[in-house]
Amino acid sequence: MAVQPVVEGAPERRRWLSILAKAQPGEVLAAWEGIAARPEYRALRSPEIGMVLVRGRMGGTGDAFNLGEMTVTRAAVRLESGETGIGYVAGRDRKHAEIAAAVDAMMQSADLRPTVEGAVIAKLARAQDERRYTAARKAAATKVDFFTMVRTRSPG
Repeated sequence: MAVQPVVEGAPERRRWLSILAKAQPGEVLAAWEGIAARPEYRALRSPEIGMVLVRGRMGGTGDAFNLGEMTVTRAAVRLESGETGIGYVAGRDRKHAEIAAAVDAMMQSADLRPTVEGAVIAKLARAQDERRYTAARKAAATKVDFFTMVRTRSPG
């Protein structure tokens, strides 16, 4: 088995790719349009739609099983400056995948990263945190606490 090379910055890249993939398409487009100086890029892989097999685990820890398939759109772009980006998103939104790839490439540029981090990644992360918080509040509001009361019978 070949040893994979350690890629510098891989955890950070994984984080922003996850944020881009989980973001709502409208939010991604709005954040993208909010960047004043968007660099030119060319498609290495035009957005294409395909299927992936989703695996699951019973209780999150059991043996893996094939849960089903889901639609995924992927794209790859290269900036004029040479950085390459990829984008994978659930569903069929080609523009979302293309913008995710462009943002990924921009995040790899030392010059563009600070701008994109604040204008796109941080904004999308905040929106996701707000949705997660709202869902948790709704779930907490429906929580039922059960208790058991011991019955005692009087003799007789």
